[in-house]
Amino acid sequence: MAYKFKRQVFGFMDLLRFKKMVPLREKKLSEGSAAPIPKTYRVNQTAEILHPGTQSAELVSVESVTADMKTYTFKLSKNMMFRAGQYVTVGHAVGGSFVSRPYAISSSPYAALHEGKLSVTVKKAGFFSGWLYENAKPGDIFVIGDPSGFFFYDGVRDRKNIVGIAGGSGITPFVCMARAIAEGSEDFDLTLIYGARTQADLAFKDELDRLSGDKFRVVYVLSDEKKPGFESGFVSADIIKKYAPASYSVMMCGPQAMYDFADKQLASLGLGGKYVRKEANCIGDRDVKPQKYALTVHIRDEVFNITANSRETLLVAMERAGLRVPSKCRAGGCGYCHSRLISGKYTIAGGDKRRLADVKFGYIHPCCTYPDSDMEIEVPSGE
Repeated sequence: MAYKFKRQVFGFMDLLRFKKMVPLREKKLSEGSAAPIPKTYRVNQTAEILHPGTQSAELVSVESVTADMKTYTFKLSKNMMFRAGQYVTVGHAVGGSFVSRPYAISSSPYAALHEGKLSVTVKKAGFFSGWLYENAKPGDIFVIGDPSGFFFYDGVRDRKNIVGIAGGSGITPFVCMARAIAEGSEDFDLTLIYGARTQADLAFKDELDRLSGDKFRVVYVLSDEKKPGFESGFVSADIIKKYAPASYSVMMCGPQAMYDFADKQLASLGLGGKYVRKEANCIGDRDVKPQKYALTVHIRDEVFNITANSRETLLVAMERAGLRVPSKCRAGGCGYCHSRLISGKYTIAGGDKRRLADVKFGYIHPCCTYPDSDMEIEVPSGE
């Protein structure tokens, strides 16, 4: 408590009071606690959990879940908190380049927050996923990004009942949601309609069956097999109507072909707009005539002259050249890789998801931008 002086008629009285400050301070110190001052505070610890940033993580186990899917479990350097349905980037050096890809988290939020463990389930498809499938082994050290994405339940945005539509490796975020509902870290009702070619292609089936209950249930749809207890064909409007509650929002995760078919089925049910959300897929190669262009890349005070292929995105060109550049969603939506365009012509894959400010001030997202001429760009440094 601060000591308050009372102004005296004579100045020397103030001087006497000032001299008494030393014994008063000593008295207050002797009355204080002998416990050491904390080196960390709970608010800072909470901030680190909510915003862990990029961290190293040890791969502790690899488990096959289908003939072409494996679950990779990591021991994190720092515990983290995420919403069921979000993704992290997983990165590692491959050859002379550092490569990362976004993967939906399949483990529960509790495991990451309290045990420092996190799992992603990956289908053997594409460059980095194929490398993981063939080469990753326990003991390897990877770089894990912070949790990102908006593919999770939001009580303000979504209805209490969710109908999930999953195909292929798109089952991953829904496994996380089912686990989170079971452990109590998420509170909504989920009816999951899971499509696959055959029963053997259904990942996590035994666990999904065990997790089924009042708040979660699962329906399996097989396109190439007819079996008792399974729906046949594709996830159609009739199947959705058969199992969906009276009022619901839809969340979808799977290949683009599934989205195209499901969109038409949902439209016939009068569903669309804010009541239907799809997890974005990574941008791949485009089907054009192969052509090489010169790509000049500015990263801080360094300038790199590399080659870009007309069929690949600018991000892939930079990764092939061994440049460490930012990357997260690889679908053009998050803006994490936004870079300043200095010159050149380009094509953006799919719809233009850039912020209006990026468009106004001449920024592009390399993860979804293909070169149509020689180009020059300024790119932030990767972590």
